[in-house]
This record gives sequence, C-alpha cells and structure tokens, in this order.
Amino acid sequence: MFEIGLNLTSNQFDKDRAEVVDRAKIAGLTGMLITGTSLEESHQAQALAAQYPDFCWSTAGIHPHQASTWDDDVEQQLRQLASHAQVVAIGECGLDFNRNFSTPVAQEKAFTAQLSLAAELNMPVFLHCRDAHPRFTQLLEPWLPRLPGAVVHCFTGSRHELEHYLALGLSIGITGWVCDERRGLELREMLPFIPLDKLLLETDAPYLLPRDMEKKPKNRRNEPCFLPHIVNQVAHWREKEETPEALAQITDGNARRLFRL
Repeated sequence: MFEIGLNLTSNQFDKDRAEVVDRAKIAGLTGMLITGTSLEESHQAQALAAQYPDFCWSTAGIHPHQASTWDDDVEQQLRQLASHAQVVAIGECGLDFNRNFSTPVAQEKAFTAQLSLAAELNMPVFLHCRDAHPRFTQLLEPWLPRLPGAVVHCFTGSRHELEHYLALGLSIGITGWVCDERRGLELREMLPFIPLDKLLLETDAPYLLPRDMEKKPKNRRNEPCFLPHIVNQVAHWREKEETPEALAQITDGNARRLFRL
C-alpha cells in the first residue's frame, strides 16, 4: 500500500523519524510520498526521500498558508528542486479560504504560478482546497490539459465538489478524516462513488489520527504505519467486493501511475 501524504518534515518526528519509516515498512507499506509545504520543507522532504530510495519520494511546493512567501527566487528554487529524482509532484499547492493565513490574492498568485511550473516541467500536482472550491476549480481547470495528473489531497468536501473533481479527471486522496464519527460521516457516504482508479489513500501524519482505532498512541500522533487501518475502513465503507488487500494493491498502483514511479 502507498502513502501519498506524509508530513515527515514535521518537528513531531524529530526524535524518531527513522523509526517511523521502519514502522511503516513493517506495517506493509511499499512507498510513501513526503509532502513539501514551504520552500524549506520542500528541501527537507527531498533530502529525506533521498535517504530511502525506492521507498520514499517527495513533493515540492508552497502551501496556500505560505503563499505570501512566493517570489521569483522561490519559484527558481522549486524548479531546481524538481530536477531531483525524488521529487515527483509540484505542491502542496492550492487555496485555503478557511483561515487565510495568506491573503486570497497572494494564494491565487502562488497557486497559478505553481500550476504554470508543473505544466512547464510536465509534472503532476498535489492539491489543497478548503472553503475555496469555486475559485480553486476556476484557476485549475485551464491548466489541466497541460498537466499529466493531479490529486486533491485530504479531500473533505461535498458530494457536488467530489463530482466536479471527478468530472475534471482528478484523483481523490482520502485520509483518516473518514474515520471520524463527528466530521467524517458525509465523506464516508461518498466513498462508494469514487471510481477505483481515482482513489488514493493517505494518513496526513502526524495529523488526523483515526478516531476509531482501538489502540491509539498516547501522544495522539498519527503515523504512516496506521495506513492499514484506513485501508480496512475504506474497503468496508465502500461496500464493494474489494478486499482490503485488493484495495491496498490497487491504490498503490494508482499512486505509482500518477507519480510515474
């Protein structure tokens, strides 16, 4: 099974980063994508991925929260980072109008610039959208013919938004949010409507620890080794004939195809 969204650069992993990777391998993971959310973290993600060849890869991008840092130098450094074999997608990029840590204008500028960069480099994009769907798709759609692929990471939107993304040909990343009996019920009901070839799975660790795990870590930190729990639950709630083992294998293949691994 393939983990498409891991924040391994987080300081929550500073004391046991190598052990986190080891536990992921023991849990049955066959690959992980380390997320870059700022210029500094994109550099760190690439360096970490290089330590685990053929198991870890990374993205390079500027999260909408960090969009105010975007300038020509950042763009050039991301372009250089993307030349490394470990970097397989541009992002995490997109729009987040929920918190507006960067202004909407700054977010739109950085998002469009990263879509342009991905098109220039013929790379897929790793996308973030929160409370911004109309403008997000308005900016994204013109670039899609020039992009080899895209995934909406940590999807938590509405049925309408899901249908729109699928109509655009986007892949959908599902996290342990779906395991939350308070916030994840709507998403849980949407699982059967995601085509199998568009489904990707992730933990977004160290965040979004699945709430329905029987044995939770005392530190409440999520880890990629918990991805099998998400796989099992998604297989159950999809109400299809897919076994968890089959779902793990198929979504692994989806990730490798999208990121051309």
